[in-house]
Amino acid sequence: MACRLISSRIVPSSNRLSKRFIFIFTLSLSFTYLCYSIIFCCGTIMPNQSYEETRCLHHKNVGRKKLLQKDCSFPVNTRTIGEDSLNVAVVNQGSNHRNQSKHVPLPIAHKRSIASSEHNLTVAQKFGNKKLPNALIVGVKKGGTRAVLEFIRIHPDVRALGTEPHFFDRNYDRGLNWYRGLMPRTLDSQITLEKTPSYFVTQEAPRRIASMSPNTKLIVVVRNPVTRAISDYTQTLSKKPDIPTFEDLAFQNRSQGLVDTSWNAIRIGMYILHLENWLQYFRLSQIHFVSGERLITDPAGELGRIQDFLGLKRIITDKHFYFNRTKGFPCLKKPESSSQPRCLGKSKGRTHVQIDREVIDQLRDFYRPFNIKFYEMVGQDFRWD
Repeated sequence: MACRLISSRIVPSSNRLSKRFIFIFTLSLSFTYLCYSIIFCCGTIMPNQSYEETRCLHHKNVGRKKLLQKDCSFPVNTRTIGEDSLNVAVVNQGSNHRNQSKHVPLPIAHKRSIASSEHNLTVAQKFGNKKLPNALIVGVKKGGTRAVLEFIRIHPDVRALGTEPHFFDRNYDRGLNWYRGLMPRTLDSQITLEKTPSYFVTQEAPRRIASMSPNTKLIVVVRNPVTRAISDYTQTLSKKPDIPTFEDLAFQNRSQGLVDTSWNAIRIGMYILHLENWLQYFRLSQIHFVSGERLITDPAGELGRIQDFLGLKRIITDKHFYFNRTKGFPCLKKPESSSQPRCLGKSKGRTHVQIDREVIDQLRDFYRPFNIKFYEMVGQDFRWD
């Protein structure tokens, strides 16, 4: 009996000890695993966070494609990107007037700027929205509007429509949604721009544009009205060789010096008459006048003033231009990725038809009072006399 009693007490005690030992051992293993897991996670999560921050910062400075992704919480400012929009080369003029280019070592800023501009374009195309234009080049025909458009659109903060939509003069009945659909995609910090020179002489255009937005900025490229009229006629003659002579179209009676103001080529150059119509809907401070003559002799200076007017950083400078002697006007220096400089098309820089000197003098006399009033109105002397 004694032996049975002793054995019955010992066996249960050993079982309890075994269970306690297993429980404590299991608890120790669990605690060890938990500690190890915490240490391991801390060691892996923190580097990943650092990597994500580095990756976001890298894309902020170098690329634009991932700036809009949600995992990068850094602010986006496209105006800080692209200090210079072209990677340029020095272009030398040969004795035969053909352009020959020679590559030279370029500053790092220029190499970065071409990449930034390309990234801006890519990001805008993928993530931007189509917006109504903030600014319009509204005139004038044969004044240099195409040059202004091509020059300003190399700015990384400008997105421009390449063709002339003629919305406010010919296609207004299509509606603003149709017009918006033509525009390139832009980021919020970019300017949307379009060019249609005939707007300046269209009676309804100022009212229609003001109805779209009374804060629209307007660019008008003006040129000596006599030279502009001859250029206008030269262009028409290239398309319609059978038209009357310039003298026949310009005068109702040349012997009396009676100019035919119904001819559009003459009427466009009466700038003050058209400007008065625009000033019924826009403040003069909303209109920037570009000298077509200075655009040829000092393109960087004119582009600098345009950038100021549009509220852009001055990125386009004299480093971007060279003078093409054959065409007689400035061209953009070629980027490294292109084999040719960027000049305007063959239709630009045509040789003007020869006009009798007396005809030119008569037209200068006709335009002089209009020019003087125009100078006084805009506060600039364009020196056309």
